[in-house]
Amino acid sequence: MDHAKLGHTGMDVSRICLGCMGFGDADRWIHRWVLDEDNSRPIIKHALDLGINFFDTANVYSLGRSEEILGRALRDFANRDEVVVATKVHGRMHEGPNGAGLSRKAILSEIDKSLRRLGMDYVDLYLIHRWDYETPIEETMEALHDVVRAGKARYLGASAMFAWQFQQALHVARTHGWTRFVAMQNHLNLLYREEEREMLPLCRAEGIGVTPYSPLASGRLTRDWSSERTLRSETDQIAKSKYDATADADRMVVERVAETAEKRGVPRAHIALAWLLQKEPVAAPIVGATKTAHLDDAVGALSVKLSRDEVAYLEEPYVPHPVVGPQ
Repeated sequence: MDHAKLGHTGMDVSRICLGCMGFGDADRWIHRWVLDEDNSRPIIKHALDLGINFFDTANVYSLGRSEEILGRALRDFANRDEVVVATKVHGRMHEGPNGAGLSRKAILSEIDKSLRRLGMDYVDLYLIHRWDYETPIEETMEALHDVVRAGKARYLGASAMFAWQFQQALHVARTHGWTRFVAMQNHLNLLYREEEREMLPLCRAEGIGVTPYSPLASGRLTRDWSSERTLRSETDQIAKSKYDATADADRMVVERVAETAEKRGVPRAHIALAWLLQKEPVAAPIVGATKTAHLDDAVGALSVKLSRDEVAYLEEPYVPHPVVGPQ
């Protein structure tokens, strides 16, 4: 397993991160394809066996069930000091006032609840899941700083926002001497490259480690354009909204991934992930897995080094897409 520092920190993370959104309870979550605990544990164990030490979840995934499953599995299978656990805050966790968002009240409440579900004293990376337009960023950043000072999180990160918002948060932290973000979890893959315009240059300039989600475009980069649909592709309305708008251009990208993979004699996932891994400052794509084979494919991508010509060939058909992620 290859490792990288997360941005300008001293923390080592495996170059593949296991995303845990797919572990939980379908009755408590918008996605019907998630795995229950019995089916999730072998995948987490296999990730550890492959050398993956980086795990990403969120309080809102199955309303906390994902955190519970991940925490129990890591207690049983891993050394806590060797793994890097990330969770997120923002989504609605209960009805009524203060059930969501990034207020001081919500953050200080939700970090304690996440730690209880995980069965941990601290998380390594605590991320804001989205931007909160109803809470001053100064309030959010001070509360997050206090979470770190209390020893409940080692580092801070952010996810899915506009570059101007991320820069504002970095500026506020710097101005007040508060803990700054060290990671950005954003939407980036061969079918969606809008983050290359502003967010990636900002992260390079600020020493931010990037951990892209949806690196395989919800599986679209791993199968023929007209192939049989999966339960996820049929029911995941969020994924449908991301990639169906520019189908002709997207089809050309998918075909070039397939062609490059065939020439290399490797699975298509290797090519799609190898493209991400050569992007700076990408530290570790977040790979969701519902089968152990998905992890084998992901880790196998680490051995693929694309040439400049191959990268250019894969990128050439891309056309601008509507912005997806920031809200």
